[in-house]
Amino acid sequence: MSLKLVFFICLFSSLVLGYADGNSGKYPIVVSTWPFVEAVRAAWRAVDGGFSAVDAVVDGCSACEELRCDGTVGPGGSPDENGETTMDALIMNGVTMEVGAVAAMRYVKDGIRAARLVMQHTQHTLLVGEKASAFAIAMGLPGPTNLSSSESMEKWTKWKENGCQPNFWKNIVPPDGCGPYHPKSNADLTEGECFSSNLMGVVEPRSSLVGLHSHDTISMAVIDKMGHVAVGTSTNGATFKIPGRVGDGPIAGSSAYADDEVGACGATGDGDIMMRFLPCYQVVESMRQGMEPKLAAKDAISRIARRFPDFVGAVVAVNKNGVHSGACHGWTFQYSVRSPDMDDVEVFTVLP
Repeated sequence: MSLKLVFFICLFSSLVLGYADGNSGKYPIVVSTWPFVEAVRAAWRAVDGGFSAVDAVVDGCSACEELRCDGTVGPGGSPDENGETTMDALIMNGVTMEVGAVAAMRYVKDGIRAARLVMQHTQHTLLVGEKASAFAIAMGLPGPTNLSSSESMEKWTKWKENGCQPNFWKNIVPPDGCGPYHPKSNADLTEGECFSSNLMGVVEPRSSLVGLHSHDTISMAVIDKMGHVAVGTSTNGATFKIPGRVGDGPIAGSSAYADDEVGACGATGDGDIMMRFLPCYQVVESMRQGMEPKLAAKDAISRIARRFPDFVGAVVAVNKNGVHSGACHGWTFQYSVRSPDMDDVEVFTVLP
């Protein structure tokens, strides 16, 4: 075989794989849930400067935590029933399939950095509660610190004055107070009443707490100049959640998923429902089977909507070639993108 033929074969292979000159024009790319423009800019500065996808995800999600995006990322928002703010976060490396995550983490404001420390310095995937806080502080993050704010405490006080309504309890008494709660007994049931999960599979509508500004997660995907993929999430969870609740944010395959061979997915919405379906794992696996990002995203959302028609949520998908799309149910969803052919971050709107 001549040297010229070998050269053209190698050149063709590099173009197909997206590695020509280290950057085919398809990436680097940053994709994030919601119009969190400054977070995407922070991630773009990192990845465009030659840093890894993991580094860029950390920079992007950290920026959102510092900015307290929508009051639902970082400290100072989404108080639980006790008025306390806690952190959930995850990072996943699509090259190694390693995951680091923290959940219900108290006293430490840097959720995504704590998640990365779990991935870097332990053989575990998820640390929770005060032990996660102790680990993060021992690894050098600042703390302990109060994660509440005047805004979160004011919101919590008004909720308490409204009899702790609405909330996430069900099948309990008292139904319209602040507790303490205990399960309904047969004596508490009125004639013809039954629990919401009955033999017919009827599910009661979700709490009105689940909405656009109650618990939005930043879920970010980055493909770096080498074509490597990473994802990350950060959230302070559902407003007025029952203490100890963990949503989909730190659950790999639910809030986010990455695989270098395929692409990535990020999710946001009613985490208690969405985590039962692992929508981001579903999206990535659908793309692995050849489905385009648009159809993969729609398919994952429709699987949830068929069983829970009142749920609100969305996913954004990006394949290894940088093609992206989103799908949603119950609300209008927006996601942000920065790629080499854009002068700045662009926001895309997805209708339900």
